[in-house]
Amino acid sequence: MNKTVFITGASTGLGKLTAKYFASQGWQVAATMRTPEKETELNAYPNIRIFKLDVTDVAQVKQATEQAIAAFGKIDVVVNNAGMGTYGPLEFAEESAIDWQFAVNVRGAINVTRAFLPHFRANKSGMFINISSFMGVTTAVPVGSLYNMSKFALEGLTEGLYYELKPFNIELRLIEQGGSSGNNFQNSIIWHSHPEIKDYDPIVHKVKGLMAKAGDNPDMVDDPQIVVDAIYAQATGASKQFRTLVGNAGKQLMALRNSVPIEAYLEKIAANFA
Repeated sequence: MNKTVFITGASTGLGKLTAKYFASQGWQVAATMRTPEKETELNAYPNIRIFKLDVTDVAQVKQATEQAIAAFGKIDVVVNNAGMGTYGPLEFAEESAIDWQFAVNVRGAINVTRAFLPHFRANKSGMFINISSFMGVTTAVPVGSLYNMSKFALEGLTEGLYYELKPFNIELRLIEQGGSSGNNFQNSIIWHSHPEIKDYDPIVHKVKGLMAKAGDNPDMVDDPQIVVDAIYAQATGASKQFRTLVGNAGKQLMALRNSVPIEAYLEKIAANFA
């Protein structure tokens, strides 16, 4: 029997590419997104079913989970991919933006995980692959504290779950990716600012300039297929790593972070934006 993967945030970028790749490898795919009525490309795959899902809506998560299980009988792997980014000075962040950052990147993964736990526990098997970031284990730019917070939280959540789910043969994995080409992350960033206070403008401009420079520059961003390959390796058991750091940027940063005391690392990163 073919295995089945459930993927959140499959409407664009990494989520869509992951859904297409798993389908091409013969997997059955439950691809979820907030607006399935707009999807056309994934509908062409006979082994992909699309389900409406906003990961922040607990009732909708429950419904999508039940529909996917009913459609395929068994879900083997869940990829918690849905995410978003909030950037800008913390001082100016609106309450709604702070809550939204946590709601999507952390609570969303919690909602989906909780919905699938009875199914996995009953089957005595299953795997959650949580899509994190190298900024879930280190920091790289200013004015990204809320995004960092959400990914650090996802890391802690996943590691903590390892212990309580191990007796049920439920596996946990983390993919710590860097920037990749062909996604719309920059376009979907929520930036917070103040119309009158300009004190943070120099550092914000430098961060925006760095992001614009990265673009699809192969020296600064990675081919997203290497991230998909890492996800697939975990799902198939080809890799047994709990944490998989993917991409040149993340690996370089972690090498630096591990080579010096935290104080030296922070000062070196800060100097890039002085």
